[in-house]
Amino acid sequence: MLENIPPQYVWIVVGLVIMSMELFLPGFILCFFGLGAVLTGLLLIFIPMGVNTQLVLFSVLSILSLVSFRRCAQGYFTGRVSGKNPSGRPLEVHAGETAIVVEDIIPNSPRGKVEFHGSFWNADSDVEIVKGAKVTIVERRDLTFKVKP
Repeated sequence: MLENIPPQYVWIVVGLVIMSMELFLPGFILCFFGLGAVLTGLLLIFIPMGVNTQLVLFSVLSILSLVSFRRCAQGYFTGRVSGKNPSGRPLEVHAGETAIVVEDIIPNSPRGKVEFHGSFWNADSDVEIVKGAKVTIVERRDLTFKVKP
């Protein structure tokens, strides 16, 4: 049954399938191999070629489109930042604010937790602090607050 389908249509359908796979896989690479297959199918409609020539044409078109357009096209799919933070410091500075200890904080232990503005954060301190105590945030390191009683 498949032997009755013209090869140009097979190339075009395979190209569209490869491009649709890009929706499920990260990296924005498959789209260009799909484009190479579709272009090979379109050229095959006008210019008859052997199988080896088709495979070489597919490879060349895929790699050329990948090298030429990936950087340009990738900008459409990545987020854009409207404003820059020239200082490099975190935009949210929590130093000096108060939080409540919800799990005992033991120095140099990953177990301590505080509640701050309705969210639970990991916490570390130089001294042991018991559950229920109010603490002052000294600094924030990633997702952990350094606190003091």
